[in-house]
This record gives sequence, structure tokens and C-alpha cells, in this order.
Amino acid sequence: MFIRIKNNRNSDGTYRQYLQIVKSERVAGKVKQTMLCSLGRLDELQDGSLDNLIRGLAKHSQNLTVINAAEELSSEWSKEYGTTIVFRRLWEKLKLDAIIADSLSKTKYNSDISEAVFAMVLNRLTVPASKLNMFNEWKDNVYRNEFDKLDLHNLYRALDFLADNKDKIESDLFIEQTNLFNRSLDLVFFVTTSTYFEGKQCEGLARYGYSKDHRPDRLQVVIGVMMTRDGRPVAHKVFPGNQSDSKAFVEAIKDLKTRFNVGRVIIVGDRGMMSKAGLEELDKLGFEYILGVKMRKIKDCEAVLDKAMTFEKVKENLEVCSIKYNEKNFIVCHNADEAVCDKAVRETVVESLKERIKTPSGVKNLVGNGAYKKFLSLGETQVKINEKEVAGDAKYDGKYVLQTNTELSASEVATAYKDLWQIERGFRELKSTLELRPVYHWNENRIRGHSCVCFLALVLQLTMQKLLQSQNENYATVMSDLAKVKATHIKVQDENYLVRTDLTGKAHSAFKAPGLAVPQRVIPIPG
Repeated sequence: MFIRIKNNRNSDGTYRQYLQIVKSERVAGKVKQTMLCSLGRLDELQDGSLDNLIRGLAKHSQNLTVINAAEELSSEWSKEYGTTIVFRRLWEKLKLDAIIADSLSKTKYNSDISEAVFAMVLNRLTVPASKLNMFNEWKDNVYRNEFDKLDLHNLYRALDFLADNKDKIESDLFIEQTNLFNRSLDLVFFVTTSTYFEGKQCEGLARYGYSKDHRPDRLQVVIGVMMTRDGRPVAHKVFPGNQSDSKAFVEAIKDLKTRFNVGRVIIVGDRGMMSKAGLEELDKLGFEYILGVKMRKIKDCEAVLDKAMTFEKVKENLEVCSIKYNEKNFIVCHNADEAVCDKAVRETVVESLKERIKTPSGVKNLVGNGAYKKFLSLGETQVKINEKEVAGDAKYDGKYVLQTNTELSASEVATAYKDLWQIERGFRELKSTLELRPVYHWNENRIRGHSCVCFLALVLQLTMQKLLQSQNENYATVMSDLAKVKATHIKVQDENYLVRTDLTGKAHSAFKAPGLAVPQRVIPIPG
């Protein structure tokens, strides 16, 4: 169908034009046009009647409706929205807004610092960036009106504030979480990581040391985190980069005893924290402990493993035996599957050695290899397999040894230490998620402030994980779907609106976890 203008000639030679709707169709191979209706004289319709008619017809056209609506609206931006409001809700649920406000009230810092702290923590949870990049790009792509007021100076001042007030913030946060999650501090797990620097050197904290990032060429600091048995962070401490885990452990425990008003506490640490001086210090402080033992380096441990043992099964692939030796309590833990694996590895090594010691060149390459050398007997004229050493190595198969001064049963000690494995594994994953390293700050106070930002982000992430686990949801999946929830600014004529994009996948679970209602689809923005 189409519109046709029909010209009719008057008797005086003038013309009148009529507007018609015509249908064109093919009949018997020929095109035939049929007038469906006449809309009237064109000059009379042009007084406004035609416009009304067109508008009335347009209501029944989907394409024209969209085109007309589009002409009346505009959109200036679309920003990240879901993660901002979910983590802000969690921030307030943990009372971190009130905790920081209370600390700020006792300092010279202004109230903008509180918003800057939240911005930096949120950044660690989403797209970690340097403070300069946060100011130049990131904050402009996240919807939160309060971020618009922040400048770069606020971010750096916030780091100074956190460094100065870290202890109070952690203590207040622990009290709030104790009330919120019915948390107890009967077991304290201590895990460490190292963090290296890019660019300039930092005086004071930065040292060359054992790098858990496998970057011994870089200056670093060591960060220790104390956690509860359910994997919630309690406090953290920053040490010089050359600090040993053992010394860091003792210093952190002293700090814990001074700052937290807790009753019975049992410290759980890994094998690298086992030292004679450390144990003496823990006994002096009156703390109970469960510590892993470096089996091949502690003489008492070798003697313990030589004793006859009767194991008690705790769970699948874990059985334990309690042994008293030299007035010390040891728990020997045994994993049958690991024992099979250890035995197979040793047998493979020994078979390889038997072949290689047949030639002088093969022997020369073995002398510097610790894994091979321990099974060799080196004489003046020949090299042979040390069968006694091979047989003695079997006592280590599938075993690890714990030392404790607690009155807990062997199964309770083993279970507590096994919890540490889970916490350490989760901690390693979180270091990658939170981009704790590398660090781009070189002032000691800023490094401590940056570490505190990462610690608070760790608190939020672990809390969110726990809440999602109670819903049988996976944190990474839910956060990926939540990141797709955007806020788009729409202007219709002179009115401004915020339009939320649709929730897809598991995004709804992210709002449900902290008890947050899904935001309205369209929200008017006051002029």
C-alpha cells in the first residue's frame, strides 16, 4: 500500500488534490491499482488534521514507536553498578563505615577519607589498579556519586590514615564480626606471603629475602595474616622483607596477645615456623600451639618416627598416633595414599641411581643432586647404593609430624592442622584475586596503608564467599555475573533516570547473600 495524490480538474481550469490510500496488486500478470479510501482534500488536511491522523496511525507501528521514542531520549554513560552496591551493603553490614568514621573522629583527617578507603577496597575486589589509574580511569567507570568528589590526594591521604589506625580498625572489626557471626578465637592460624616492589626502592621495610613470588631479584616485604578456624582474617602485620617466618610468627603472636582481649588461644602454624627460640617464646607468653615439624631436620622427630606406632583412624586417608618424647608431645599423621606415592618415587630414584652409577660420567652428575646423593655411599674408589639410607627413608612415607603443648586429643590436633592447609590454599588463591602484589608504593607508611586496603578487601571477599557457600553458590561465578549489572543514565526530554540492566545468570544470588533487595529497574535522578 502507498499514498497517492489524485488531481481533479475544475471547470475553471484549476486543480483540486485529493489524498488517497491505494493498494497495488498483480492480477493475471498485470499490475492493478485499487483505491482503498480517500482521506480528503490535501489543502484541507494540511490544517493539522493530517498530523493527527499520522500520529494515530504511528501508534500501531512498532518501528515508528521506537524511532519516535529514541528522538526524545539520550544516554550519556553506562557504569559498573552491581558490585558497587553489593559490596557497599557488605561494608555497612560489617560496620566498617562506622568503624572508620569512629577512627576518623579522633584524627585530623576529613570525612572524604572514609569514601576513599571504600573506593580503594572496592577496586581491589574488581579491577585492581594503581592509585593514579584509579583516579584517572577506574572511578569514572563505577556508579557511586560519592566517588565523584574524590581526588588523588584523598587516596594517598587515606593510605596514611589506614597505616596510622590499622590496629584500632582491626580490633573494632573483630568485635563486630564476633557479634555478627558468633565468632570465637580459640584457634588462630598464621599464614605469610612476600610482596615485591616495582621501580624505586623503599627504605626501611624493603629487604632482599626468601621470595614466595620467586623473585629473589626484587626488594620485598613479608605480610603475615592471622585467621580464625573458619578462615576469617583477624589481623595482619607487615615485616621487613628479610624477616624469617619464625621471627614473624613470634612477633605477630605478641601483638595478638597485646591487642585482643581473648581467653584460651591455640596457635596453629606451618612447618617453616618451627624453631627452638620460637617455641620457647610461645611457652613464655603462655600460648598453646600446634606446629608442623620439619621431620628431616629435627633429631627428636627422627627418634619419634623410629618408635612403634598404633594409629587411630580420624577420617579417610588420615590416621594419627600420639607419642611422648623428651617431655614433648608429638602427633604423627599418616596418609596411606601419600605413603604409596612416596614409596614409588623412592623406588624410581633408586632404580635410576643403579643405572647411572655404572658409568663415571653418570656418577659425576649425581654428586650435586640432593635427592640422589642421600641414597649414595661415596667411597674413595667406588660409589654404591646406601641400602641403610634407603630403608631408613621408608619411615617418612606418607607421614608428617606435629608438635603441641595442648591437651587436645591426637585427632583434634590433626584436624586443626588440616584446617590450616585449607586456609593456606585459599589464601594463595586470594593473593591472586586481590592482586596483593606487586606493590607500586615506596613510602613505608603507604606500603602499610596499601597492605591494610588488601586486608580489608580480603575480609569482604571471604565474608561474601561464606554467605554464598550457604546458598551453595560459587563465588567466582556469581561475581562474574554481578559485574555485568550496569547502571545506564537516560535522559527523556528534561528528566533524568538511572536504568539498571537485566540480571543474568547468578547475579541475583549476589544481592540475596548480604540481604539486599534488587534495585528498581528505573530510578528517577533528582535534577
